[in-house]
Amino acid sequence: MSAVVVEDRGPVRVLTIDRPARRNALDLDDRLELLDALKAADREARAIVLTGAGTVFCAGGDIRSMSQDREIARRRLEVVNAVARQMVTGERPIVAAVEGGAFGLGLALAAACDVVVAGRSATFSTSFAKIGLAPDTGLSYTLPLRVGRGRTRELLLTARTFDAAEAERIGLVETLVDNGAALEAATVTATALADSSAPMIAGVRRLLAQPDQSLEGLLAAEADTQVDLLGGPQFAEGRAAFLERRPPDFRNA
Repeated sequence: MSAVVVEDRGPVRVLTIDRPARRNALDLDDRLELLDALKAADREARAIVLTGAGTVFCAGGDIRSMSQDREIARRRLEVVNAVARQMVTGERPIVAAVEGGAFGLGLALAAACDVVVAGRSATFSTSFAKIGLAPDTGLSYTLPLRVGRGRTRELLLTARTFDAAEAERIGLVETLVDNGAALEAATVTATALADSSAPMIAGVRRLLAQPDQSLEGLLAAEADTQVDLLGGPQFAEGRAAFLERRPPDFRNA
């Protein structure tokens, strides 16, 4: 049985973590499947929605599958590192649709998305500290970018549970919707992103993810990115649409 259900909605690929009996907690095989699904979506779709089946987005890693054997643990971390790397550095935008809860690895998956849409009763926790673990799946990178280093430190060390309203207030969630409406709202957002210039989105994502985040590093990267975009067909279409006072057609440019 597949751990990730794949559905195409026009240019948007919806990836649904489908382990509801385990509250969508992921073991090693599940993570490998998610990694493959993310890579395929980055090649084949224009935007991605990540969600969970049932009443929980993702409860984190499957604790029963965690091993104290160092070699097995290292393999597990290699896979979640690859998942985080793919989500942060891939070319396609990713929108999270969170219902119920996002805990530990689940929160890390949401934080690695470009936009997070959540139902109003959703809850969140970094949760790793509750079982004596530090964060993984890139959470120590993605969470500070969203909520700041001070708030990240507090959330990681206390592993307290917080609600969707606080998640929106501190910057973890961009959009709150009625319960049950997160997937539809996330798909609308992803479709709008799919209609945007794909090279522009890829360029923005590269700028935000590049290792050198110094002023000079970003100025140089911005210049390189902008020169490439200015010489491409997407900008030509955008400029023509502006001058002709019509919506641009980036999908066919």
